[in-house]
Amino acid sequence: MTHQTPTHTPQDDDCASGQPQESIVNTAHAQTQNGAAQRTPADEQRVHGLSEPGTPFGETYHRGSVLLRGPMLPQESSTANLLRQESSTDWLHHDPWRGLRIQSEFVDGFGALAEIGPAVSIFGSARVKPDDPVYKSARTMGTMIAQRNIAVITGGGPGTMEAANRGASEAGGVSVGLGIELPHEQGINQWVNLGLNFRYFFVRKTMFVKYSSGFIICPGGFGTLDEMFELLTLVQTHKVRYMPVALFGSQYWEGLIEWLRGPVQDHGMISQIDPSLFIVTDDPEEAVSVATSEIRQ
Repeated sequence: MTHQTPTHTPQDDDCASGQPQESIVNTAHAQTQNGAAQRTPADEQRVHGLSEPGTPFGETYHRGSVLLRGPMLPQESSTANLLRQESSTDWLHHDPWRGLRIQSEFVDGFGALAEIGPAVSIFGSARVKPDDPVYKSARTMGTMIAQRNIAVITGGGPGTMEAANRGASEAGGVSVGLGIELPHEQGINQWVNLGLNFRYFFVRKTMFVKYSSGFIICPGGFGTLDEMFELLTLVQTHKVRYMPVALFGSQYWEGLIEWLRGPVQDHGMISQIDPSLFIVTDDPEEAVSVATSEIRQ
C-alpha cells in the first residue's frame, strides 16, 4: 500500500482546532439561534478568527492586555462577570480591587504633594529617643531646611522622623509626614502639618522620590536601609536624575561603607564610582548643604 503525504491547502489556515472556518461560523450561528448566552469567550474568539493556528494550546483569548490560552481560557466574558449578581463581598479583597486602592493612593499622593515646592526627605529610625544626639541633630537639620524655604518630608512616625518634622514645624516651614499602615501603628506625629497615610510601601517610596530633591539618611534599621538602597539603585540605574544623598553619622555607617568599598566592589558587584553617590558627614549643616545642593530658588 502506498502512503501519500497530505498536501497543504489554503483552507487549512482557517482552522484553529481542525475545524474549517465556515463550520465554526455555522456552529456559532446555531448557538446564537439557541440562545446567545450559551456562547463562551472562546466561541467569540473563534467566530472572529482570533484563535492562533500552530500555537501549542490552540485557541487564544484576549482580555484587554491579558492573553489567555489552553486551561486559562475563561468560561465567561468580562462583561458577564461585571453584570453577574454578587451575594458575597469576597471580591473586595481580590487583586483587581487592590489595584484600585493602589491607584487611589497614587492619586491622593500626587494631589496632596504637587504644590509643596522644593523638598528634602530625612530618613531615620523610629526608635530614637528625644535625648539621643541623633534626635537633636535631626531636629536641627529640619529647622535649617525650613529656614531655606524648603519642605521637610519624613515617614511621619516617631524618633528621627518626629525630630525632623518638629524642627521644620517650629521654624514655620512645611512639615510633611508620609505614614504607613503597620501592625503596631504609631500614627502621624504631632509636628506634621501635611500628612498622608499609605497602605503600600512602594507607593509611599514613590512619593519620597518624586517630590524630593535631596536626601539625608540618619542611623536606622531595615526600613531606613530599604529606603536608602532603593534610592541609590534608582540613581545608579538612571531611573531618576542625580539626587544628592548625605549619610549622617560616620561612625554608624562606617562598617557598611567598608563592606561596600571592600567585598562588594572587589567582587565587581558595584562600580568604583557607585560609592560616590553619597557623602558621609557628622555635621548637620554639611548634611543640609549636600541635600539642598540641587535646589535652585
